[in-house]
Amino acid sequence: MKGSASRTVKVGSATIGGGVPVVVQSMCATRTQDVAATAEQARMLHAAGAGVVRVAVDSAKDVAALAEVRARVPEANLAVDLQESYRLATRVAPLVNKIRYNPGHLYHHDREKSARAKAEFIASAADRYDCAIRIGVNCGSVDPASQERFAGADPPHLEGVTAMVESALEHAGYLDKAGFERYVVSLKDSDPVKVIEGNKRFAAARPDVPLHLGVTEAGMLPDGAIKTRVAFEQLLSAGVGDTVRVSLTVPFEEKWREIEIGNQILEDIDEGRFRSVPRGFGTSLNIISCPSCSRVENDTFVHLAFKVREMTEYAKSHDITIAVMGCRVNGPGETDDADLGLWCAPTFVNLKRGKEELGAFSYDEVLVRLRLELDDIINARQDA
Repeated sequence: MKGSASRTVKVGSATIGGGVPVVVQSMCATRTQDVAATAEQARMLHAAGAGVVRVAVDSAKDVAALAEVRARVPEANLAVDLQESYRLATRVAPLVNKIRYNPGHLYHHDREKSARAKAEFIASAADRYDCAIRIGVNCGSVDPASQERFAGADPPHLEGVTAMVESALEHAGYLDKAGFERYVVSLKDSDPVKVIEGNKRFAAARPDVPLHLGVTEAGMLPDGAIKTRVAFEQLLSAGVGDTVRVSLTVPFEEKWREIEIGNQILEDIDEGRFRSVPRGFGTSLNIISCPSCSRVENDTFVHLAFKVREMTEYAKSHDITIAVMGCRVNGPGETDDADLGLWCAPTFVNLKRGKEELGAFSYDEVLVRLRLELDDIINARQDA
């Protein structure tokens, strides 16, 4: 499956864009400071066919661990996710082939500095050490200024798409003005409809920029693969997209499934095999759960996601969204649009109803309270 006619971006030995075959990526689901486990998973993902393997870095200790991972897995093209620590760019750039930053997270640090100055700082580090960049924008973590500026710009079912697209265009402009062209852009959401719309808009405005496609927090199988397939079929068949990541909630030792499913979807699209969405999909119970990645602070998160799905089986005919997030980076914002949201800290789970905080519960207690809130929502809607 070949990608778009954008310019090419080299990421180590991988080439993204320019009409070459679409590159499938994944992200390590281990704590970065657990060097042995992270190196083992990076090696496994590379062997499974991952053109790029991403690792998260959020501290000086993570940087030191990343150096060891790089030494143990020299064959993999490594990308680093800067999380909320853009100042680490100069330290990680010598160790990786690509740097990913999120404009929304960039906004919150060193507020006295402009977003442009911070983007230029990352670009300078990438240029100095022969790295590519990914500008990674998520609907759920667009910076507050952009959210306010474009509030009301979209119909309800596409809320947030304009802010996401404009943020991506703005940061692409920053890198252009800095003379840095070796970058790709991603525009992600847990709703494939928003992913499709956002990427089509960006591609129309900037067809020269390679696009990294993905449905963030796609969830567990089979729904996670279905949501992702919907987005990829609509975009890649229209000539939009150059590299993909399938974000699934799976046990850490099964992260290779993201590569397998990504390759299967690409093969099907390339050969004209398109699969219809099951009847009722998108209008019944929707469980959003993020991919197990190196940001997860407690492995129990994955087991909790599966328990949530099992416990809520009785409500599967109700149009209710439950989000299960594994970390403090995506958790608070990404759960706002769900009817019920859980975001997991190391020793407790924060439970939300919409944007309302309901409190922190132990991993054992939270399912009981979740059931009560779910029943209350169902009863309220039936009485309305």
